[in-house]
Amino acid sequence: MMKYFWSIFVAVFALVSCKSDDDSLQRVDQVLNIYMKNNAGQDLLNNKLTGSYTGFSVNDVFGTKDIAPVSIPLKQSPESLYYMEYIAGAKRRRLDSISPDQPGTGTSLYSRMLITFTKSTNANDNVTGLLEVQYRNTPTAFQVSKVLYDGNEVFSKNANAPTSTNTVTITK
Repeated sequence: MMKYFWSIFVAVFALVSCKSDDDSLQRVDQVLNIYMKNNAGQDLLNNKLTGSYTGFSVNDVFGTKDIAPVSIPLKQSPESLYYMEYIAGAKRRRLDSISPDQPGTGTSLYSRMLITFTKSTNANDNVTGLLEVQYRNTPTAFQVSKVLYDGNEVFSKNANAPTSTNTVTITK
């Protein structure tokens, strides 16, 4: 009889310990697909097109050294448009101690990266831009909340928006 008691006790304990608590998980939403185009809608990241950039480099403004490269791969969409896929890599700093969107629920963070676009071998032809990515950090979600390019807002996301890949289009 005691053998059955311990068997049932172990089985119940195993079932209770396997219980998952999905409410305790934090959603992470930080992938950015960054498209660059001109006013005519031309893909500026396609180096095969005349007038487009031939390459780019990204430097973390808050990096530990003056030159702190951030790896952002160039990818191609099913529509044959090129984009930069930023997942992570730049250091984040605290923007405020209380999130203005949801006071008392978390902190806002931000990263700044200097992007240098090259058009030719002449360094004078390089074009630079400052990309700022702001994040919302709450107990339930870590997500991109806003993206600014050269001080202009190019993307924003509500706190209750579903987790997804964030598409940013910058017009130069």
